[in-house]
Amino acid sequence: MTTRREQTSGESRELILTAAAELFATKGYRQTTFADVAERSGISRGSIPWHFGSKEGLLLAVLERSVDLVHASLDDAPDQGAETGLDGMMKGLDALFAQPTTKLFVTLLLEALEPDSPIHDRYVAIHDTLRGHCKRWLDRFAPPAGLSTEALAVAIVGAGIGIHQQWLVAPDRVDVGQSLAALRALVAGIVSATGT
Repeated sequence: MTTRREQTSGESRELILTAAAELFATKGYRQTTFADVAERSGISRGSIPWHFGSKEGLLLAVLERSVDLVHASLDDAPDQGAETGLDGMMKGLDALFAQPTTKLFVTLLLEALEPDSPIHDRYVAIHDTLRGHCKRWLDRFAPPAGLSTEALAVAIVGAGIGIHQQWLVAPDRVDVGQSLAALRALVAGIVSATGT
């Protein structure tokens, strides 16, 4: 049975994670301070290192939580027929784009590429998750001659990430719905060309 203190601690942790994710996504990791997170979350500054140890620990916890949200967004895709499964995969991508913390992945990408980055492995895990979901769907079909389902999954995930990044940079110039519909049509063309 959870005590009131444990419940309060869990609630504080969630408030801190939500505030940190929003700030890291808008200001960047390096420019965000514990004071910023404390002000946004309404939790005392001293509680942040108590929960997470350090700023890096907070960042890793935020990314871990974001990976869980990626899983949740994509786990609902049906595994039935080609059209239903494809629609489910596209809905999963759309739901992922709608997550407020998805912008965090774009904001922190350069930091993930730095030598000895503490978040590099989290980025690898995020991309592995996306490709894994896509590949599981594609494995039900024979890939076009000379292509593997792994390569197709990389291309589809890359297109999805590219659409998301373009939309974040210029939301008035990129229609996410239309762009995902175009991606869906391309993938449907590949799948229907190979048969079921």
